[in-house]
Amino acid sequence: MIQPALSPRFPNAFAEAVFNGLSKQPQKELPSMYLYDDVGSSLFEVITALPEYGVTRAEERVLKDHATDIVAAMPGNVKVAELGSGSGRKTRRILEALCKKQPTDYHPIEISRTALQLCRRELGDIERVSIVGHERDYLAGLSEVSVKRNEGERLLVLFLGSTIGNFARLAATKFLRSIRGMIQPGDALLLGTDLIKPLPTLIAAYDDPIGVTAAFNLNLLARINRELGGEFPIEAFEHVARFNPDVRSIEMHLRAKRALSIRMRDADLHVQFREGETIWTESSHKYSAEEVAPITADAGFECTHQWLDEEWQFAESLLVTR
Repeated sequence: MIQPALSPRFPNAFAEAVFNGLSKQPQKELPSMYLYDDVGSSLFEVITALPEYGVTRAEERVLKDHATDIVAAMPGNVKVAELGSGSGRKTRRILEALCKKQPTDYHPIEISRTALQLCRRELGDIERVSIVGHERDYLAGLSEVSVKRNEGERLLVLFLGSTIGNFARLAATKFLRSIRGMIQPGDALLLGTDLIKPLPTLIAAYDDPIGVTAAFNLNLLARINRELGGEFPIEAFEHVARFNPDVRSIEMHLRAKRALSIRMRDADLHVQFREGETIWTESSHKYSAEEVAPITADAGFECTHQWLDEEWQFAESLLVTR
């Protein structure tokens, strides 16, 4: 994957993203990938254990029950690449099932170095698994893994959790097409999708009563202060989670409690906020189980297997390239 050239005006991609996102009108926004610095990644691990957030436990149940089936659907010598591995806890079941058949190379791809370190500690005790981490964005890391495969190896790409929901529908299809363009016939993508469920359940999952998700969201402003010379008064913003029924998406925002004028030295930016104005930081689109196959078919995949968790309403789909 060819990376776009960084403007000489900015010291790094984060600074450029902050400049572009906070300059937008009428809705300021920041890319959700930047929520996951070392602090954010640690906070997200706490979120996955909250009783209100059922995605992780649902996926763990599916993988516990069906890891052997997933591995059986991938004959031959298999290499595993995971986009956004986090701590790797959910991946253990798949790696253990694979390692019963063969020594396995596992390539977690993460923008957070701390997450890669957690992943190595979490999974390093599995016999016959070799872990090679890639501190890259998803597509750059996958490209690196794919071009270095050995002859005859099949690639199993894991995109677990509900991260595909961070993309709008058309953007999700475009992203899946990019994955398809990097892999070969006989390779597969294991895709996690969070399914639509009652509104109170959705809101609670993204606005927990003890405030961990709020801390996770507000950390993005603290990161701007730490890394870009920002002057955000964190206490002047509040976390907001709301549902957009038109696109079946939970949106996370940071809302200004008062009018503000804020400088960000290394992003070359001075921005004004009205009272009540928000920064849109994340979307999490929800699917029905039935729409996964046609959506992924548009990206060049065939959905050959799908496993559901009825307790939380979550789908794990195996998508094979032909």
